Amino acid sequence: MYTLAIVLIFIVCLLLVLIVLVQESKGGGLASSFSGNNQIMGVRRTTDFLEKATWWLAGLLLFFCIFASASIDREEIQQDSVIGEQIQNAVDPSAVPNFPTSPQDVESVGGAEETPLPDGE
Repeated sequence: MYTLAIVLIFIVCLLLVLIVLVQESKGGGLASSFSGNNQIMGVRRTTDFLEKATWWLAGLLLFFCIFASASIDREEIQQDSVIGEQIQNAVDPSAVPNFPTSPQDVESVGGAEETPLPDGE
């Protein structure tokens, strides 16, 4: 359904672009060429039709956009995103670090063996 809605949105958008380009602007548009008396639709009727078509297509575009957003598959995914995992495993920068307080803790944290210093020779 979502794919159908997207295809309909593209079709409506193309039609809307074409209708807007045909409309008469201040300097005259393609609709001004329909000014002949022997035409079936006069200029006034053409502009009324183009204006109504613009409003209808804009309404259809709005409807299809809402329909597309409502028809998106929203399956429950058990897997978290990579960013979510990084947020869960992040180190709190405001946490106070645990410094070793006894010599036994220093040996276990540092892992370095103490070497005796040479006597003043």
